[in-house]
Amino acid sequence: MRKDTAVYFHELFSQKIWDIINNKFQNFPKKMETELQLPNVRLIKPPPASEELLLKVHTERYFNILKRRWDYEGARLTVGGCVDASLRIMEGEFRNALCFGVAAGHHAERDSAWGGTYASLEGGILVSLEEKYGTNLKLAILDTDSHHGNGTRDVTYGHHNVLHICFCSKDIIEDNDTKICVDAGYSTTDKDYLNKVKDQFIGRIEKFKPDLILHLLGHDTAKGDYGSRGLNKEFFLRLVRLIKCCAEDICEGRYLINTHGGSNLIICEYIHPRIIQILAD
Repeated sequence: MRKDTAVYFHELFSQKIWDIINNKFQNFPKKMETELQLPNVRLIKPPPASEELLLKVHTERYFNILKRRWDYEGARLTVGGCVDASLRIMEGEFRNALCFGVAAGHHAERDSAWGGTYASLEGGILVSLEEKYGTNLKLAILDTDSHHGNGTRDVTYGHHNVLHICFCSKDIIEDNDTKICVDAGYSTTDKDYLNKVKDQFIGRIEKFKPDLILHLLGHDTAKGDYGSRGLNKEFFLRLVRLIKCCAEDICEGRYLINTHGGSNLIICEYIHPRIIQILAD
């Protein structure tokens, strides 16, 4: 039955100017209405993550700060959508998913956060999957946002069933070789970056054999965006095709993308409808 591609989007995401990513979703879901008509694509309204789940990831001190933030509801919807998608992919209802998101992501640690991401979607996914499937389940997290995923590293450190490979600005291997940083280069090319992904991510997950791949995509690395590393807009489509193919070979296609960083409206509206097409192909 697992043939559908799920697209998680809430109208709230298009109605506000969010920290760092601004109002890049202002024209969604209209911008992807053609792709949403594909027979194997389903538009899902994300459920908010429960306070109980967030308290399993974050400290009580920080959670009390988080829930007073103006963007708390956006963060809850982002975490809830990613968690729901991960569980339904593992259950076989969906083959893969694109989860739009705001105010949550890889800069959210257990007890602090910064950089436009104030709740940990990665921690929420990990807790939910481990509660249902145990710690034998293996999760591979690919972070191709421009900046180091300090929050992801914090909430997954010590979980050796989680392979976290972050393409940022330094080379680090730690936590029993399950937490890796790769220096992507401040100025690179599409080809060189993709070759690093093949070597440092695909080369490792062929041995790690994850049950699910979580991709923190981010387009802030694009030319003209705030974390530019010199990449072209076509790069993101090539990257998704590469990881999707890898997921088909290694984990029966179980591939979850979160939109993550980047504020450039043109790049955002170009890549995400096409990513839906790639996932649904």
